[in-house]
Amino acid sequence: MSETKAPSKLATAAGWGLLALGVAIFAVRLLHAGAYAAPTGGTLLGGLGAIVLGGVLLWPAAPRVLRWLALAASPVLFFFGLYVTMAELEETISLYATDSAGQPADLRLWIVDRDDGAWVGMPRQKAVEHALDGARLEMLRGGEMRCVVPALHEDRPTTSAIHTMKVEKYAVARAAAAIGLYPREARETTVALRLDPCPDEALPSP
Repeated sequence: MSETKAPSKLATAAGWGLLALGVAIFAVRLLHAGAYAAPTGGTLLGGLGAIVLGGVLLWPAAPRVLRWLALAASPVLFFFGLYVTMAELEETISLYATDSAGQPADLRLWIVDRDDGAWVGMPRQKAVEHALDGARLEMLRGGEMRCVVPALHEDRPTTSAIHTMKVEKYAVARAAAAIGLYPREARETTVALRLDPCPDEALPSP
């Protein structure tokens, strides 16, 4: 039988921190108006993982080996959890698309505006996988649902300009770029998409 021992001060602090962070991953999205955008994929697993590991660290009867494993994994979850939580503190939109398997996908994206419209950026593979170019999609922004048609741009001047605007707008992007975790300049694989209003919605009212 594995030996058990009351949590140390370090384990207790890490446990409460992970629990708080796990809850924050889900709760931070309530800051945005409109329908709640539930975490999916890695973000969902990260939030649940933080809560589970936090519970393990605080569980008085947890085997020491299990507690040490949870403690060892804590820094990774802390880093991931803080990043995804901070990423949602500023304006974030939902772009409702489908993935390559035909499954619904809620793409959470940073967005910037310039004179020619609203823009987002992402890796080209992600844009292709979700068949975004020219698709008729729903976008949730500022609590309002809108119909948009993304127009994909791959030229370096455009992708670089949009990426620079994102870094200037989002504090978490600047902070991550300062420590080398987010690119200051657009990568070669980055594309930009202008989110044009659907043609029927762009027509003026009679």
